[in-house]
Amino acid sequence: VADLPRFADAFEAVARSAVTLFLNEAIRQREYCVRIVHGKGLRSASRGPVLKRMTERLLRQRGDVLAFASALPAQGGTGAVLVLLQGH
Repeated sequence: VADLPRFADAFEAVARSAVTLFLNEAIRQREYCVRIVHGKGLRSASRGPVLKRMTERLLRQRGDVLAFASALPAQGGTGAVLVLLQGH
C-alpha cells in the first residue's frame, strides 16, 4: 500500500516519483494488484484533489497498467485506487 497524503505538502513530483517507484517495485515483486492511497483532497481547498488527479494521470500514461478503479469503502473508497498491473 502506498500512502500518499503525507506528500500533500511536498512537491507533486515527489509523490509522482513515489507512485512510479511503488509500481515498478510491485511488478518486480510480482504483485500485480496493488492499492494506492492518494487521499480525497479535502484539505486541498481550491486546488482540488491534487494527488488524486496526479495519480490518475500517471496510471493512464503507463503501458503496464491494465485497469484501475476506486477502492471499496473499507479499503479507502474514493481516497484510494486499486490498480491491476500487467505481469511480465
